[in-house]
Amino acid sequence: MTDPVRLEIFKHLFASVAEAMGVTLGRTGYSPNIKERLDYSCALFMGDGRLLAQAAHIPVHLGAMPASVRAALERCAPFTPGDVVILNDPYLGGTHLPDITMVSPVFVSNLQSPTPNPHFFAASRAHHADIGGMSPGSMPLSTEIYQEGVIIPPLKIVEAGKRNEAVWQLILRNVRTPEERQGDLAAQLAAHAIGARRMEEIVARYGLAETQRYAEALTAYTERMVRAALAAIPPGRYEFTDYLDDDGYQTDIPIRVTLTVPPTPLPPGASALLVDFTGTAPAVDGNLNAVRAIVESAVGYVVRCLAGADLPMNAGAFAPLQIIIPPGSLLDARPPHAVAAGNVETSQRVVDALFGALARALPDHIPAASQGTMNNITFGGRHPVTGKPFAYYETIGGGAGAGPVETRHYSPRSEAEWDGASPPHAASGVHVHMSNTRNTPVEALEYAFPMRIEQYSLRRGTGGVGRCRGGEGLRRDIRFLVPAQVTVLSERRRRAPWGLREGGPGARGRNVLIREGEEEELPGKFTRAVEAGDVLSIRTPGGGGWGKDEG
Repeated sequence: MTDPVRLEIFKHLFASVAEAMGVTLGRTGYSPNIKERLDYSCALFMGDGRLLAQAAHIPVHLGAMPASVRAALERCAPFTPGDVVILNDPYLGGTHLPDITMVSPVFVSNLQSPTPNPHFFAASRAHHADIGGMSPGSMPLSTEIYQEGVIIPPLKIVEAGKRNEAVWQLILRNVRTPEERQGDLAAQLAAHAIGARRMEEIVARYGLAETQRYAEALTAYTERMVRAALAAIPPGRYEFTDYLDDDGYQTDIPIRVTLTVPPTPLPPGASALLVDFTGTAPAVDGNLNAVRAIVESAVGYVVRCLAGADLPMNAGAFAPLQIIIPPGSLLDARPPHAVAAGNVETSQRVVDALFGALARALPDHIPAASQGTMNNITFGGRHPVTGKPFAYYETIGGGAGAGPVETRHYSPRSEAEWDGASPPHAASGVHVHMSNTRNTPVEALEYAFPMRIEQYSLRRGTGGVGRCRGGEGLRRDIRFLVPAQVTVLSERRRRAPWGLREGGPGARGRNVLIREGEEEELPGKFTRAVEAGDVLSIRTPGGGGWGKDEG
């Protein structure tokens, strides 16, 4: 038997380890992408590699991180105290190359009987603003993974406390901004040291046996919560197909999902939800391909939305799920397919497809489509003062999809405003679904890079109409002060975010280059050189509306 009060205590203790790692990583990070945007995630795993707890960081990172830990266990065991594994290979546990993952074993050192096996694992994943490849920022319009940057298979960057200088220098030699990379990699190592220390403190207070017992109990509790949430879905089959705009070569790329909810009661241990992506497009020539870990991450995120914010995110959340992904498809590509945008753009569309299917099962509970893109922009050039190369990456928020009026958390308005004459409005200018970063402050951008932000505002009127209106998109205008190479990977430029229950679609996004006062419409995905004085205007989509507009 477990004490429910103590279970809640351990739930927060385990999560606090990941949170402490995240605070350390953010405070010691070197690049604006880490210290300002907080584009990183931290998590804690049990000794057998199962997810135990995670911080409230980036959903697309966290749900995919178990694949990295499995890869580390399979390829780098046995472990000794002081080891740290590094990897970014999407086909060996990673997601896309800029996301560098570190995994370190945690041996509780204050035990009387040492063990050869780790008691826990700490893991972090950080998006590095450049990891080499054919364009600054390492998010190119690639056609094979070799164009996207240096590929790091699972290997020990630190062994028994000693850093592998050969591997360290090999990585730094293959990136445009080695000083920045060195600082961010060191910040990840510092985060892992904090994670190990915090776990030792917990075990010292409660004992290893009690700590591990409640780790197992928490996992079982999470599984029960997820099963209860899935039991609220009426039994049946629910299908939905959504489309990616294009991969730079072909258009209207389908992502099809069928959700099957079996009748209750279920046999012990049976899957409570079958998620089948059969009918999805085969792998494409461009970089929208995803690996299986990304899809599992998106499914886990949607399940967490159904179960509520109080759900402890661990291996128990995935236990009731069965996921079918056709091998060789867009969602389970094979090497050497390019995958740079699969992590950021395809993951968003997978979520849209899943919510679209769930809306047919739970029409009064599911929101309309949000902006459905991360509006990725990378650029680089040479700094006029230092003469050194610079590279930058950021994502830009947009409109959230509107939800049922009864779903209060879909609107920032107060209770009183819900009953007013004007319809409530979903959140505007926010990162949605698989992205959870901050925006980079204007002051930080202008301090670090030769550029100016000339406009940063909401795109009024871009949210879909309805009983509850979709959130507004954003406009971010960047004036370059030196020549640079720019790459943009964005979606919802051809197909608008859809509304629900007679709600209207959100406005599509736009990419515009302004040169000497003349506007040039740009596609959703492009790479091009810009001159000093050029202004790149990213105008992000609005969210879909929900319900019939009675006004």
